[in-house]
Amino acid sequence: MVGQSPGEGRAAVLLQPFVHQVGGHTSMLTYDEHTICKPLVSQELSFYESLPLAMRQFTPQYKGIVSVHLKKDSLGNLTLIASPSLGQQDSTGGDPAVTLWHKCKWSHTQVTKTFKDSCPGKMLLRTDLQYHTDSLLEDANGKQPERKSYNPWGLHCHRQHLNRMSSKHNENKLHQFLLLENVVSKCSYPCILDLKMGTRQHGDDASEEKKARHIKKCEQSTSASLGVRICGMQVYQADTGHFLCKDKYFGRKLSAEGFRQTLRQFLCTGNQLRTDLLEPIILRLKALLAVIRKQSSYRFYSSSLLIIYDGQEHKESTDHHLPFPKTYSTNPCRVDVRMIDFAHTTFKGSKSNPNSTLYDGPDHGYIFGLENLIKILQSLSEGK
Repeated sequence: MVGQSPGEGRAAVLLQPFVHQVGGHTSMLTYDEHTICKPLVSQELSFYESLPLAMRQFTPQYKGIVSVHLKKDSLGNLTLIASPSLGQQDSTGGDPAVTLWHKCKWSHTQVTKTFKDSCPGKMLLRTDLQYHTDSLLEDANGKQPERKSYNPWGLHCHRQHLNRMSSKHNENKLHQFLLLENVVSKCSYPCILDLKMGTRQHGDDASEEKKARHIKKCEQSTSASLGVRICGMQVYQADTGHFLCKDKYFGRKLSAEGFRQTLRQFLCTGNQLRTDLLEPIILRLKALLAVIRKQSSYRFYSSSLLIIYDGQEHKESTDHHLPFPKTYSTNPCRVDVRMIDFAHTTFKGSKSNPNSTLYDGPDHGYIFGLENLIKILQSLSEGK
């Protein structure tokens, strides 16, 4: 939603929670249909500004920076308003004369309505998990009816972020946010798997306490044994018309076999395994592996890898009673693989942290995770 920023000639945008956020803890917000934004971290900005050409096809497009401020009304409802920084073009291309819908407040009812409106047809986000967000999801009677119908992860992150901002800063303070490509904007029914990659998750700047906590998480999960663990997932179920969702707490508890079964579940849209997706996903992962092997000094600590496909293709196939294609070549499926979250990524020449540890060679922990991921998908492809 675009409007005139008070006293300025530049466009303002009312930021909304990104309904398809399946993992992470930083709030991802919708800037426009093709753009999301997140709080700026200098180390992540440095990564995007010096991104090797070979990696660009595997990362979201960096679109710039916006200034964001918090607004609170008399009832205590909070909103986040973004204004393009000086020299920053409004990526919406919208008319700056359009009036900002200043009455839209992110009450619980409004957010829930937006979750509904952002989903095509009767599709809902559903979860069978107990999220650790009880106090955030209660209604006026202390009940949590939404838990059975919606995946509240993005809303959970958004509310935590608003609470942090409102408690630490006044409304006039400007915050800088990164503008990034919405990598699922072309999907009608985005099926997303968020994988935490590598055998180490703490950054070089982590405190001893945080370092110990992350090491323990890795040791107690598939991060240690496979170099990858599940951080979040949503997959469209054609038989019910809902998304099935899993969160990071589910992913931490998985054994190696549980990880494999969840990968299979990610590729199962209700009552049929999408074997047609395996080859294009494997090919793209192999292409990423070849690129990562050549990136000397890069360490992608705590970054994630998204595997994406559109459940719409399966829906159309079932709607028309069409057989599934057996090969990628005869009917290419829309799949994507993208690296995200580079707040703790370090590399030689990083402008944000010139005194950070310098590493030689590629990120072997990340490579280990990619290799195991490819092996598991290949075993699924072979019917094992």
